[in-house]
Amino acid sequence: MNNFDTELKERTAYVEKIVYDYCPKEEGLQKIIIEAMNYSLKAGGKRLRPILTMEACKVVGGNVEDAIPFAMAIEMIHTYSLIHDDLPALDNDDLRRGKKTNHIVYGEDMAILAGDALLNYAFEVMLSNSIDKENPNKYLKAINEIAKTSGIYGMIGGQVVDIQSENKQISKEMLDYIHNNKTAAIIIGCMRAGAIIGDATQEQLEKITKYAKNIGLSFQIVDDILDIVGDESKLGKKVGSDIENHKSTYPSLIGLDESKNIAYELIQEAKESINSINKETKFLSDLADYIIDREY
Repeated sequence: MNNFDTELKERTAYVEKIVYDYCPKEEGLQKIIIEAMNYSLKAGGKRLRPILTMEACKVVGGNVEDAIPFAMAIEMIHTYSLIHDDLPALDNDDLRRGKKTNHIVYGEDMAILAGDALLNYAFEVMLSNSIDKENPNKYLKAINEIAKTSGIYGMIGGQVVDIQSENKQISKEMLDYIHNNKTAAIIIGCMRAGAIIGDATQEQLEKITKYAKNIGLSFQIVDDILDIVGDESKLGKKVGSDIENHKSTYPSLIGLDESKNIAYELIQEAKESINSINKETKFLSDLADYIIDREY
């Protein structure tokens, strides 16, 4: 295991611990919905979005502690989107991260509500940690970034166009719209939020945005590739679901080799952008390489 793998593992474990700390208590008459929320929130995963939120704050010289509630909120929003993605009305998946999906365990009704509850709880966490702060406007700007990139002009907008594009031959431009909104937007939102909390300059913010957009799009292209050539035991889910659901992907439009080339080029541009901020960006540069080389 190289130095980056060790550091990523340590950071993932750190985030994992904080996620558990932020899980709501499983009590009260509504206990079942909190159990369903926590079931998916505690299901593991790469935890990249909270890691990126905190690292964006750190590289611009901010206090990482200030970004933690926002990092946790991002993970809650990401988790709710996965719960809803797995539902029979959408991807109809039985496995997520090697575990039964939320609706298989708790039923469709509770899975829908667990997703709704996580989204609401994410904003409760962010707002409760912004009230009475020294510079509340900064935190409101960060919340706005997350709201915008996870909503109709970001993740949800991309999901809508993705659903409408099933069983259709779409253009690469349309596919880019889906990927840039469904996947990259929330990565842009979390990194911009972290950087804003860290008092980034406009120039730093632009460079972080470029990095986030590129790794986000590359991440989704690699996902498309892994859905064809990936190892189910490493992925923790079925491969071939894109083909099964008649979804257009980078490999289906331009082939595997060209998809790999585009993902690689995006990562190189991302590294150039982030490395021009300062000398404290090695982790983010290495993380970009990890995204292109990952097997799950």
